[in-house]
Amino acid sequence: MSEPLELRAAGRVYKSPAGDLPVLRGADLVLRRGEIVALVAPSGTGKSTLLHLAGLLERPDSGEVFVDGLDAGNLSDVERTAVRRNKIGFVYQFHHLLAEFSALENVVLPQLIAGVGRRSARQRATALLETFGLGARLPQLPGKLSGGEQQRVAIARALANRPTVILADEPTGNLDAATSGVVFDELLAIVREQQVACLIATHNTELAARMDRVVTLRDGKVVAG
Repeated sequence: MSEPLELRAAGRVYKSPAGDLPVLRGADLVLRRGEIVALVAPSGTGKSTLLHLAGLLERPDSGEVFVDGLDAGNLSDVERTAVRRNKIGFVYQFHHLLAEFSALENVVLPQLIAGVGRRSARQRATALLETFGLGARLPQLPGKLSGGEQQRVAIARALANRPTVILADEPTGNLDAATSGVVFDELLAIVREQQVACLIATHNTELAARMDRVVTLRDGKVVAG
């Protein structure tokens, strides 16, 4: 069985007026089902670039990226978009919820875009939000929710299409310490339950220590943290 995510010798070089700027130089990374990996690296070392390659938001200049066994390098832009929609969930530091839609609608919408029927989408969204303790908050607009509730909705949205991989960039970085710990516990529990592979970029060493393993970036390569 193929792994949910695999980067093989991935390289990325950015062009600048001063010349080429290599950021990743043969980065290797494998995520397994139900595994939660912390990516802890200083700013400017390629953390965002790694997430962008893993999420098929950018193409590597060298090497390969596989998502659930699919070689993304052989896919067209339309096919890559479909893989992102159906196999990858994204969680960011800021929730990016649609302000004019309710909590329920924010989790229903990505399913409708993926072709899921409205009834099934509502059932899935309701079940996810109830898992996060938001059963009574389904009709609320994001502006009526607390920061922790907004981030729970964002995580539920990322899980809506039953992705193979969750990529999270400082998912609790905008929350206070107590709320951060609770939301993180809920994220860990549901990721393990649904056997999703999860890569979480964070500067919080305490949260990182609770994950299955920690990796960092050094000289453009992924190494043990």
